Amino acid sequence: AAAMPTINLALTGKTITVSGQTTSGAVNIVSTLTGAKQAEPTLFLLKPGASFAQAFAAAASHNGDPNYLDPYGSIVFDANATPGTSTAQTVLAPGNYVALDTESNNPNNWPHTQFTVTNNPAPAALPAAAATVTAIDFNFRGPSVLHDGALTRFENGGFLVHMVVGIRAKNRKSARKIVSLLKAGKDNKAQRSATGLAFFAGPLSSGGLQQLTLNAAPGWYVLACFMDTQDGREHTQLGMERIIKIVK
Repeated sequence: AAAMPTINLALTGKTITVSGQTTSGAVNIVSTLTGAKQAEPTLFLLKPGASFAQAFAAAASHNGDPNYLDPYGSIVFDANATPGTSTAQTVLAPGNYVALDTESNNPNNWPHTQFTVTNNPAPAALPAAAATVTAIDFNFRGPSVLHDGALTRFENGGFLVHMVVGIRAKNRKSARKIVSLLKAGKDNKAQRSATGLAFFAGPLSSGGLQQLTLNAAPGWYVLACFMDTQDGREHTQLGMERIIKIVK
């Protein structure tokens, strides 16, 4: 990872700035958050000739559905940032990007800035991950056991936009109960049965990926995707849950 270029994202909750080696290929994304309790650094790759205003308007006109971004670009990275510095890895193609902090519930308040990733004639490759979790339409593929502290990859292998969230459960029995409640659309009851939450990958367009050193308390988890279908159902209601165990 040390050989990969590093792109720095500085976030304050009200602004986001980009610096570092903005070249294509595998990169380290180092997010530094000050002045806020939480941030969600996101990278959006614009298609040639498309503008951020067009993409934003398309999603806004469909109740914020990120699947309507597709004609204008793709979400290639979406991570979680807490105060201080956090690091994740991804692969960037050459092109024009928008960096955003999508933590706020109001998209009109999302800090954003544009930058360009230049072509690297000798792009770096991502280091091999110890495990890979893949979101598909409508399930998760990957090992049933993940290791805390191990380099872990999360990717979208489906056609639709997906996220990977880990809901911590008291035990395996509780995890099965959470799965049943999510499939029934009873998110509030599922939340009451949870003992914690881990954010592994935010909404990613098809082909989006990121990998990071797993930092989650050992225990039982339910992987879930809470994106909505066009008819208003969450992907969890279509079977996007998977019980896993995180161990040391």
